[in-house]
Amino acid sequence: MENRIRDYREAKGWSQGELARRLGVSRQTVNAVETDKYDPSLPLALRMAKIFAVPVTDLFLDQWEPNA
Repeated sequence: MENRIRDYREAKGWSQGELARRLGVSRQTVNAVETDKYDPSLPLALRMAKIFAVPVTDLFLDQWEPNA
């Protein structure tokens, strides 16, 4: 799953550490999400969307297609 967390974070001028502090997670967690090494839990994804004031679907881009 591709995400745009880094884009939104950088647009705010925040470091990974600052975003982590605001979310209540570690900087390593933010880094792992940004580099697609970790898919966040639903509560964390919702907090991210709330912090950036965008829908979750603007942050996380799903390429999955159902089998016909």
